[in-house]
Amino acid sequence: MQDGMVARLTEYADSALTQPVKSMEWFKHRVDKLETRETDLVTNKVTETFGAGRQRALRQHVYYSNQTGSEATRIMDFDASARTDGLKMREETPAKLTEHYCDRDDCLTKRLVNYTKRVKKFGPAEGNEKPVNQVTEFYGRDPSIPADDDIAELTFLLNEEKIFIKHHLQDQRIIASTHEYLKPQQSEDKGQIQITTDMVSSFQVERRAKTPKLMHIYQTIMSLIEKEERCIENTRLSEQEVRDVLEQRTQEELTTELSVSIYDTARNDTAKKRREEIERKKRDDEARREEMELDYLAPFLARIGDPAQMTADLAQQLKEDCLEDLKQRLIDMANLIQGRFEKETQQLQWKQNWYQQNQTTMTKEEEEEYVSYCSEAMFRIHILEERLNRHKELAPQKYVALESRLRSDNRLAEFLN
Repeated sequence: MQDGMVARLTEYADSALTQPVKSMEWFKHRVDKLETRETDLVTNKVTETFGAGRQRALRQHVYYSNQTGSEATRIMDFDASARTDGLKMREETPAKLTEHYCDRDDCLTKRLVNYTKRVKKFGPAEGNEKPVNQVTEFYGRDPSIPADDDIAELTFLLNEEKIFIKHHLQDQRIIASTHEYLKPQQSEDKGQIQITTDMVSSFQVERRAKTPKLMHIYQTIMSLIEKEERCIENTRLSEQEVRDVLEQRTQEELTTELSVSIYDTARNDTAKKRREEIERKKRDDEARREEMELDYLAPFLARIGDPAQMTADLAQQLKEDCLEDLKQRLIDMANLIQGRFEKETQQLQWKQNWYQQNQTTMTKEEEEEYVSYCSEAMFRIHILEERLNRHKELAPQKYVALESRLRSDNRLAEFLN
């Protein structure tokens, strides 16, 4: 099959095979590394597993087919060893975002983000991010730091303008040290941040612990505020990664690609398209050489009556006419390619919108026909884009080359140099 499916198993609730409850699909040779898809037809729960080597190291994606958008409930498992951030699982619900990490240098093991209800706004959805209410980061024990200084939980209470720290337990202790900081407000007259000892509330396990000085409190609060900003930024990056994965999966399902051996020239579409592209460029080069062998001054000389004697004014006029004619032809060619590119893009967008509206009622044959159309359209768009970029790259070179040839032409060189 074009989607790489090699087997499908459907489980029914009755012996008459009229009530399907679960579907299991197996895939091979897919470029997106999809291996299995398990669908619970009762709860609409879908579990997709991927092989090693996929972009972003995604290994499993659990979601519900009747829920759409980034606010739906979903779980993504990753290969933490293949990621620079050590992320191994991300669980998202409309109210929470939970991320689990491992083997990080900063000992971060978990990040829990709590959202408040989004306020609906008119206009585009971009920028209308889910408002964060609270973020808690959990850290593993760092043996090189005393337990009283080693952070176990770091909580940012954004709505309350507070930051709460819980440290790791010391040996032979049943309770840990804690600190609660109030975020400072800028003074209205000078715009400076005011720090007081009332802005920190602490519980120290050790009775001999010293009362922190005002400068230490200031430095600690400034450091925590920077951590809070980085934490919010990381949360937004995580949300964006979820959106990117969903967009990528949608595109992969619309235009499924199968990996074919480079030695299988009959079925390797990539190699076949490459050969066709090389042959097309070869034909273009031959046509270009034939064009260069023609007398490019002939039509312009005929326009002015084929004068028997060349003058400086005529030579300058011929040069300007030739260059202006080439310039106009280059512009016309660019507009032609651009027009074809825009037409193909619009037709593909219309077809994709049509698919979104009718996908629930389409037959298997219609879906395969749609996928085939999208694949061919994207290939045509890619070729047109390459031709347009190549045309833009070669146009200035052609202009300079013609000007050089005009200056070296035996009929004009005497008057142009």
